[in-house]
Amino acid sequence: MRPQVVWFKRDLRVQDHRPLARAVEQGPVIPLYVIEPGLWAEPDSAWRHWSFVRACLVTLDRDLTRLGQPLVLRKGDAVEVLDDLRRETGFRALWSHEETGNRWTYERDLRVAAWAREQSVIWTELPQNGVIRGLRNRDGWSAHWERRMSETLSASPGSLAPSAVRSEPLPREPVDTLQPEPSVQPQTGGRDQAVRTLSGFLETRGIGYQRGMSSPLTAWESCSHLSPHLAWGSLSLREVVQATRERSAGLKDDPCVEARVWRRSLRAFEERLHWHCHFMQKLESRPLIEFRNLMSACDGLRESEFDPVRFQAWSRGETGFPLVDACMRSLRATGWLNFRMRAMLTAFAAYHLWLHWREPALHLARLFTDYEPGIHYNQIQMQSGTTGINALRIYNPVKQSLEQDTEGHFIRRWVPELGPVPNGFIHEPWQMPIPLQQSLGVRIGQDYPAPIVDHLASARAARQRVIAVRRQPESKVESRTIQKTMGSRRGARRRRSTVSTQTELEF
Repeated sequence: MRPQVVWFKRDLRVQDHRPLARAVEQGPVIPLYVIEPGLWAEPDSAWRHWSFVRACLVTLDRDLTRLGQPLVLRKGDAVEVLDDLRRETGFRALWSHEETGNRWTYERDLRVAAWAREQSVIWTELPQNGVIRGLRNRDGWSAHWERRMSETLSASPGSLAPSAVRSEPLPREPVDTLQPEPSVQPQTGGRDQAVRTLSGFLETRGIGYQRGMSSPLTAWESCSHLSPHLAWGSLSLREVVQATRERSAGLKDDPCVEARVWRRSLRAFEERLHWHCHFMQKLESRPLIEFRNLMSACDGLRESEFDPVRFQAWSRGETGFPLVDACMRSLRATGWLNFRMRAMLTAFAAYHLWLHWREPALHLARLFTDYEPGIHYNQIQMQSGTTGINALRIYNPVKQSLEQDTEGHFIRRWVPELGPVPNGFIHEPWQMPIPLQQSLGVRIGQDYPAPIVDHLASARAARQRVIAVRRQPESKVESRTIQKTMGSRRGARRRRSTVSTQTELEF
């Protein structure tokens, strides 16, 4: 009997893995992971991604070995690897999950599909989450998502028949240009850590989710930290949704205050699990939004005015705005940042610094351990005001600092040069009198940067320019088209009349 090849990509687990479960029913399985140098040389790839993936591969290999057939690792171009394996084993069936990745993986999958047709190999791709291939509009999308998330989890195989197929050793890094970052401590990957993280969130940490997810002080403990496990597939989304619902069901009839807080937090968490696929669906439907403005009326808005000096200051965490800089430095060191602070960083780059989103998007992609292209580029464009269907959110960096880090604990941790600054000036250190700066040894412009822009004036100017584009008749027509094909159906009637001009400002 000819073997079935199961190609693992961003689904590094044996649990709830439908391609693996289906392939086992058809014959002996060769579980394959291809280390693709071309992918890891892309400008959105980083060592912290590989560090997480490598840990996932270790536990995946262990779990497959326990079933009887270790993971087969091969390094090279996917088409060449698959063709070599076809000649070695004579396989005629290839199984994998559908992938909503960056342009590189999209074009690689097109090449694999062409190769499979030429070699009479049947490639079966199965959905991994709520993203729908070939979707024309969002009508009924939520119901479809619900059906997929409610499906019974696929059982892990009881055993796998061993094969003599050779495997290459797991390398320290996939390409020479991707070198370790010794000062970085990203989240640990692997199935064991994924299960512990999910359990810890649902049993203890999650009670503070709703109240604690906005502030960088409380978010580290209150947020789930499941995003990299979902991005690289050490957990399936269906597993997380069903575990969350099971936990909620257990609290249903409990009248105590703590149970009510839990239920609110779990509802808020599940809402964001819906968002996961909602945003990925947009990239699935329009892959070019990785590179182009979703609303073409925004073309030329910022591109020709990109300031590399401002970009470097932002990317290093040296803008002169303490919370912005603390968030960037924290992200560089840990690979994670809570959602509201991610939004603030992006909006600050887009509006206050007037940077076109592409280079900031690549920089953040390299920093996020949980980089998920389908979510990433949509969020970047949404926070940059180029979707045409989302409110403009222009965060005041001082107001956010006062609200989210009132006493400056997060700032002092990640911007230690501001350590001696008293609370009254920690959010606006440039307001300190010169004698106080000298006595503290914190001279603005020397020991810590002066603000790179006037944040109030730059925000107003950015708002005026974006609104002017959105008010053009052709922009309104395009906005309605985008909403019809890609927008959420929740609250659509309420948004319809304001979608082109709505803004949220924090002056």
